[in-house]
Order: sequence, then structure tokens, then C-alpha cells
Amino acid sequence: HPSFPKTSANNNITPPSRIIRKTIMSSSDWCLIESDPGVFTELIQKIGVKGVQVEEIFALDAQDLKRLAPVYGLIFLFKWQSEKKQRKIDHNPPNELFFAKQVVTNACATQAILSVLMNSPLKEETSSVPGVSEIQLGDTLSSLKEFTQEFDPELKGMTLGESESIRNAHNSFARPEPFVMERTHAKEDDECFHFIAYIPFEGRLYELDGLQPGPILLEENGVSTDNWLDKVVPHVQQRIQSYASHEIKFNLMAVCHDREQTLTQQRDDLVQKMQETTDESSKAVLETEIHDIETEIKQEQAKKRRWHQENVRRRHNYVPFLINLLKILASKGELEPMIEQAKQKKERSEQ
Repeated sequence: HPSFPKTSANNNITPPSRIIRKTIMSSSDWCLIESDPGVFTELIQKIGVKGVQVEEIFALDAQDLKRLAPVYGLIFLFKWQSEKKQRKIDHNPPNELFFAKQVVTNACATQAILSVLMNSPLKEETSSVPGVSEIQLGDTLSSLKEFTQEFDPELKGMTLGESESIRNAHNSFARPEPFVMERTHAKEDDECFHFIAYIPFEGRLYELDGLQPGPILLEENGVSTDNWLDKVVPHVQQRIQSYASHEIKFNLMAVCHDREQTLTQQRDDLVQKMQETTDESSKAVLETEIHDIETEIKQEQAKKRRWHQENVRRRHNYVPFLINLLKILASKGELEPMIEQAKQKKERSEQ
């Protein structure tokens, strides 16, 4: 269930001051999560969104991106550094555009995902099967969107930080920490990575960065769901090139419709078309296409199983296993020789 501030008996919402106090208290409770499509896809599902998955992009090519259509937005990870160049902030964005300031530490990954989801085309909640081009936000995000509709970006970010259900979904990917480590403040030369989102919205192209004062307007008009990938690629390339001389650590992911659902719909359409076709040569062509799509469906199913297995391993605490393994090796007199071999190997590598 959503965990947003509820209205009181006199229909007054929770005072912003109380939201601010709660957010400050809980800001350190968000963990770092891995930039991985399997992690992000399961995170989206845990929040309650249906019909969406995340795919990693290895080639920044509009045609390559279009094979994942429909694509709702892109998530870009980069090494953060202060920008000297002034960005074009849209100070009068459309009322329906959801933009939240990042006021919670470590929440930028989830916030970038929500920036895409909250601004995507929605399926009517009464439908049991999401359409190919629409998604279902679910109760948590639908309530958040409705509750924060009139809030400014900072208060939206504070409300997001107070959401117990979103924070729990995010923190479910925390790595096991069997040892308590002393917290240290980030140094000036530490590597700090940040997530931002790119989305089309009402004929415009936006970059949504929670560290900016507002949404960044990249293209003012002429943007549609059909051409937005062609228009966004140069902007992503430009950002990468601005760091290319000294930084190569980037990651780009696409938030798209569930691939298995999309492919299944395509297959069913082809099957129906084949049943209506009387020409044998056309049937043969359709049969080949159906076979190829069924192969892709099986690949998607195998990928989802692999993602699930990897996420289980991410959460598993291997320390008890390792301690028992060391005990067994020590009891057999094999531990000390292995340590000596490791020391010798290290010394040889350093020579």
C-alpha cells in the first residue's frame, strides 16, 4: 500500500514542515544500488508498475534503440562533476510534467526511473492486460502522482523520500553488510556517479536531473513518440563527448515496454494474419517470422530467469559460507600453504 501523508479530518494535507523533518531523518536510509537492467526491472515491479522492463544499450544508435519500441525514456549514468555551462531550464513546463528535486542521498537511480515512469503514457487501471504502448503505474505511483500534483519540485522530492514503499523497494537491493564499517564523508577526488533521465513529453524533449533547479529543455517542439529517439541521440552523444577526453565510465539504459509482452502481441498478430491468408507463399513467409519471434520470446524468458537468479545472489550473504570454508581448510592443514602461495604470487607480480 502507498505510504504517503494522508489527509486529516478537516481535509488539510500533512504540513510540509513535517514532510521535511521526516525526509531529513530518513535521507541516510537509502542504499547505493547497482546500475543493472535486471535490478532496475525488478525494482520497477516491486514498486507495483506493470508492463515495463529496462534494457542496457551498448550502441548509441537510434535504429538500435527503435528495436525496443516503445521506449518510454532513457536513463544515463555518468561520473558527476560540476558544470560551468548554463543549461536551458524550462521555468514554465507543462503542468502535467512530473519533476522532483533530489533531496535524498543515494536516491538518484530510483528518481531517474520514476522520472520516466511518471511521465509515460498510462493504461486505464480497469484493464487487466496492459497495451503494447501503455503501462500501469500501480497504486503506489498513482497515489504519489495525485498527491504531489500541485507541489513544487523540492516538495515532490521530499515526499518521494518519505515514501516507505518506494524506499523499501529501493533498499531491497542493498548488498549484505555483515561488518559495520565506519562512515566517511566523500572527498573531493572521490568518484561520484549520478543518474539522469531523457523523456519526450507533449511535443518537447527533456532532460530530467534532480540536481538541477528544473527540467532541462533540449528540444522545444516537433518531438513525437515516433521521432524522439532520433532527436535524443545527439544530445546524449554531446554529453558523452564533453567528458570523452578524461572519462569513459558511462552507462545507458532504455525503459521500454515488457519485451515478452510486446513480442507475444506481435506473434499473435502474425498468427491471425496467417490464418486469414490463402496464399501459400505468404503463409511460408509468415511462418518463418512467427518462428523467429518465438525464438526471441524464449530468449526473453531465459533472460528474466537469469536476472532473477543474479538478484538472488546479490542479496545473499556469503560470509557464513566463507567462514566455514576457511575453518574446514584450516582443520585439514591446507589454509596456511594457500596463504603462502598467495603471498608469493603477489610478490612475483610486483617484481
